[in-house]
Amino acid sequence: MRTEGLTRRFGGLCALDNVDLSLSEGEIVGLIGPNGAGKTTLINLLSGALAPSQGKIVYQGKDITRLKLHDVNLLGIARTFQIVRVFKKLTVMENVITGLVDRRRHGPWDLVIRSLKHSSAAEDKEVREGAQSLLDFVGIGKYRDELAENLPYAYTKRLEIARALATGPRLLLLDEPSSGLNPRELDDQIDIIRKINGNGTTVFIIEHVMKVIMGISHRLIVLHYGKKIAEGDAKDVYEDPQVVEAYLGEERNAGS
Repeated sequence: MRTEGLTRRFGGLCALDNVDLSLSEGEIVGLIGPNGAGKTTLINLLSGALAPSQGKIVYQGKDITRLKLHDVNLLGIARTFQIVRVFKKLTVMENVITGLVDRRRHGPWDLVIRSLKHSSAAEDKEVREGAQSLLDFVGIGKYRDELAENLPYAYTKRLEIARALATGPRLLLLDEPSSGLNPRELDDQIDIIRKINGNGTTVFIIEHVMKVIMGISHRLIVLHYGKKIAEGDAKDVYEDPQVVEAYLGEERNAGS
């Protein structure tokens, strides 16, 4: 994926300003910056949740700038959210099943109904086995029959990742997947992200937890007031004076 001059304005506010970036297949690329830097806006644009004010988004040689969220997902791009979004009144397994059914002919609520009413026992078995495999992959397989609203917070984060993986993405956009987690949960989340990438999925991740972002990223991109101010090897970016002044200085002081 690459962007050219990607810009998004909200009235008089320029949330993202002329951003060029590229994501190579198989990479884990981290996105950092202060609150309000435009990070989630960028994810929203890449996923089709928002349309840019100007600029271009190209994925696998195709201009996807004006495609909607549903159509972007069909191309193999999935995302999670900073505030977890799951179907709270469905079971853990049913949540993942909604991502496994055919999205080409059905709207989001049709997916929920269809996922619970398969056309045959064979189809039902195949879909449930697929959902179980994804739940096991993120380490919450034994909770498959629990309502999603009853899961511990850290496990709802994993459930959302499993739901995103159910769509079969080649590019996964993660919006702060480690926020609110304790140190042990952080280690588990790092392991899951590494496994996802190890299976061939490109990962673009927003994260404030430096242990996570430094531990897994092949490259870092830094946004500040909507502009890209740095990009490169994680260690080099971490020591960039401009980045320290804009963002990491306060992070380091907070952790000292």
